Amino acid sequence: MSIFIDPPLLPAHGTFFSHLISDTSLKELHDFAAAHEISPRAFDADHYDVPQHRYAALVNAGAQEVTGTQLTRILIRSGLRVPLKERPSKIRPRLLRAWEALAPGASAVGADLLERWEQPHRAYHNSVHLSEMLAALTLLYFPQPVPRTVLFAAWFHDAVYEAQPGQDEAASAELVRTNLMPLTRTGVLTAAEVTAAAQLVEFTASHRVPEELAGLTGGVLTRADADFFMDADLAILAAETARYGRYIAGVRTEYSHYGPQAFAQGRSGFLREFLGRDRIFASAAGHSLWDADGCGRRRYPGRLRRQSSGRGMRRRGQIWPLS
Repeated sequence: MSIFIDPPLLPAHGTFFSHLISDTSLKELHDFAAAHEISPRAFDADHYDVPQHRYAALVNAGAQEVTGTQLTRILIRSGLRVPLKERPSKIRPRLLRAWEALAPGASAVGADLLERWEQPHRAYHNSVHLSEMLAALTLLYFPQPVPRTVLFAAWFHDAVYEAQPGQDEAASAELVRTNLMPLTRTGVLTAAEVTAAAQLVEFTASHRVPEELAGLTGGVLTRADADFFMDADLAILAAETARYGRYIAGVRTEYSHYGPQAFAQGRSGFLREFLGRDRIFASAAGHSLWDADGCGRRRYPGRLRRQSSGRGMRRRGQIWPLS
């Protein structure tokens, strides 16, 4: 066991708090916290905040005493440190401003969406994923602005998420129609744009864009729009190693209702389907940014291929998810 605690020096709520971490896995940290009756509400992304009256008991239970500086360094080296930009509470104000700019006067819809994205059972498909997808879209479309239909689809694409593939996408698309159609009366967007946004959301079930795209979206979207949308949703597959590790750990948490073997089979099948394609990212911009090195070779096939075959899926006794 590798649990660490720093001195209770953080003032809050009339007392002082310590930080409790693991250098091995969040599972180890959660197990230790549960065994010592630390409330799940005390967990903050990569650590537990524990009041000073618990300090001595936790040390006696096996938590190793370190300074605050040492604890930070241990957490960074472990790969479990979650940067501020990946903390839902830190990015909430920025997302609310982005929604208000997209749909003026529809703040209630945006607030409801953000509450959905911040549901506690989401470990990866949360508001951080939404923020990263919006950033990826901006990068793909640069120097042109991202079409509002595509932005609306991004906000809704995982609005319903219960780790039920196919059902989640269908329910999210229905939420598009239910929530956005009333906005057509105020001129925020058109009925054709609502239909097109719902279609984009439904396409994420397979991440394949049908040939009859123009007919399905009423001519609102081009093939490039759809390709950019799919690429932005999958950009995490090309993330740097530490972020990728947090991503796959998050997905495994979301699919904890599946046993290790069933989960590994399902996720490896998903990745094998992508590895069978000529390239993972469909658009030229996405391929250049995330799929190919300077010589046109695919950047990440080794990592994905190991996981699709089941190799490289276990780390320190845990099953690692795949996408």
